[in-house]
Amino acid sequence: MTTKLTPHEALTYVMVTMSAADGRVTDTELQEISNLVEHLPVFTGFTSDSIPRLAETCAKLLGEDDGLGLDRLVVMVKESLSVPLYETAYALAVEIAAVDLVAEQEELRFLELLRDALEVDMLVAAAIERSARVRFRKLPQA
Repeated sequence: MTTKLTPHEALTYVMVTMSAADGRVTDTELQEISNLVEHLPVFTGFTSDSIPRLAETCAKLLGEDDGLGLDRLVVMVKESLSVPLYETAYALAVEIAAVDLVAEQEELRFLELLRDALEVDMLVAAAIERSARVRFRKLPQA
């Protein structure tokens, strides 16, 4: 049995999980999560003050002894979002993965799991990923 999250909580869980996927949560990732919560229209009525509490709850779920925390989290997210927000959840995960400029294997696996669970079309996923790469590109070193 899973707990129903609010859509804001579900989207925040996705970002926190992506941040933690490689085993370390960086200040840059936390700042990006806060920025997204504070500026994106989907988070209207929600503030970044809730992020620390949600991150702690999310970490407890992911760390459950039976090893099924990630699977349960993805199910909770899917059940808590309407279909139009599936692509938004995927885009937020990609955004957090892109912050470090390098996606580790664990992050790529979480993106694949999320994409499949939320049934995000492969072409849509590729467009979202490409968009993040373009936004986070740096100027070449001279």
